[in-house]
Amino acid sequence: MRPRLPLYPDHCHPPRHTAVHRWPAEYKLAGAAVVLVGIALQPGFSPFWFLPLWAGLVALGRAAGVPFALVLRRILWLSPLIAGVALAGAWQPAGGPGWQVLTLKSITSLWTVILMAHTTPFPEVLRVLRRLRVPHLLITTLALMHRYLFVLTQEAERMQRARAARTFQPRATRLWRLQASVVARLFIRASERATRIYQAMLARGWS
Repeated sequence: MRPRLPLYPDHCHPPRHTAVHRWPAEYKLAGAAVVLVGIALQPGFSPFWFLPLWAGLVALGRAAGVPFALVLRRILWLSPLIAGVALAGAWQPAGGPGWQVLTLKSITSLWTVILMAHTTPFPEVLRVLRRLRVPHLLITTLALMHRYLFVLTQEAERMQRARAARTFQPRATRLWRLQASVVARLFIRASERATRIYQAMLARGWS
C-alpha cells in the first residue's frame, strides 16, 4: 500500500498571513532553486550579483515578518557547516574561489533556504515533491524526520528541565561531560522511539 503522510502539530509552522506566505509553494521553491544555482555558478564575489540579492532577501524577510535576528541565529547555529566549507576553500589550489567567497556563498545560500523554510509550510514542500514524481518512500521519510524532529526537541528540553530542577550547578570542567551524557541518553531514547514507531506502523499494515 502507498505510505501515508503523518499529521503535523500546529507549532511546527505557525500560521502567517503575509503576502509572501500566500505565494504558491511552487513559485517559492523555484525561486529559491534559481538563487541557489546562481550563487553556485558565481566564480567569485560580484557586487552586481550579491548586493541586489542581499537587498532582495532583506526586503523579502521584512515583507514576510521574519526578523533578521531570527535569520542570524539560524545562521549562527549552522556556523560549523559554514566553517567546514571555508576550510575546504582554504585548501583549494590557486585559481579557485577563496575561503572568503565560499563563506559569503554559504551564508547567502543558508539565508535563502531559511527564508523559504519560514514562509513555506513543510507539507506544501512535500506536495510539490509529489507533483515532481519524487519517490513516495523518500517523501514519507522526509515527513517522518520533520515530524519527529520536534518530538526529540521536546524530549531534550524535558531532560534539561529535569537536570535544572535538581539545582545542580556543574563546574565548567564537567559541563561538557554532562552535555555529552544528555546527547547519549537522547540518542538511546530516539532509537527506542523509532523502534516502537516502526512496529506500530507495521501493525497498521504499512509497507
